[in-house]
Amino acid sequence: MKQSCLIVEGGGFKTAFTAGILDSFIINNFDPFSSYIGVSGGAIAASYFLSKQYRFCVNAMKILAKDQNFLDYKRTFGEQGYMDIDFLYKVAREKVPFDLEKAVKISEEARVYFVATNKENGNPEYLRPIQENWLDAVVASSTLPFVTKGLHRIENKIYFDGGWSDALPVKWAYENGIRKILVLRTWPTEYKSTQSWSDYFGSIYHKASPHLRDTFANCYKRYNEAIEFMNNPPSDLQVTQIAPAKMLKSGTYSYTKRTIMKDYRYGVDLGLSHLNSLHQDSEKQEDQIELDTVKAIL
Repeated sequence: MKQSCLIVEGGGFKTAFTAGILDSFIINNFDPFSSYIGVSGGAIAASYFLSKQYRFCVNAMKILAKDQNFLDYKRTFGEQGYMDIDFLYKVAREKVPFDLEKAVKISEEARVYFVATNKENGNPEYLRPIQENWLDAVVASSTLPFVTKGLHRIENKIYFDGGWSDALPVKWAYENGIRKILVLRTWPTEYKSTQSWSDYFGSIYHKASPHLRDTFANCYKRYNEAIEFMNNPPSDLQVTQIAPAKMLKSGTYSYTKRTIMKDYRYGVDLGLSHLNSLHQDSEKQEDQIELDTVKAIL
């Protein structure tokens, strides 16, 4: 089995960019991966990629962006939160139907993980979705504290967004045998994280729980450590990133239909550029093999 992995970073509505990259892969039948890891919005994008449903992810995002059932500022301090993350179930089942059976079939031949943060200890958990809990795992990975309902229960465990505990799980993939990784970013490669308002608020809000306090307080540090690991990987690890050259038009929570589609088209362009570069490298290797063969004959 090829020990290659696709890691899909989260990013709220910036995920439209990722959807564009993955759609360029779908239409070119490009899927050389043996493992897939999705984080937050990246879990949604990875799911539609695994089911090979072209444009379904970006269409789902457009529905979420305009539907008042998903977004309502009047709920900001309520139990559901500004974003009703459970509305994802309705979108995936009815509005932009997710082909669960196809995704599950692929996951039986590969390893699929969605990163979520365990509320009890603040540590990342790498959930293996199956047919019975696939959408639950996606929702758990995407449940943003202070923006959505904040928590999601699977069986007897409570989770929230995986971005707080392991937003770029490159090191975890390496420690589990992966030696070739493609990372789809929603931030420019030179971006370094700083403590956000939600990081700071979370560390104060959970001050009575040392594990959760530290999870929020140190989130940006772990992110920067992951970037450092990618930029200086072990000698036996190959890491490639596809990332925007500058900040995307949409934000994690800020967007319009126009910005979503601009980011999506930009993602398609970069995805196609990546595939073209792989094709050119392959041709160079073939030419070199032919040249070496001729030299050997002579």
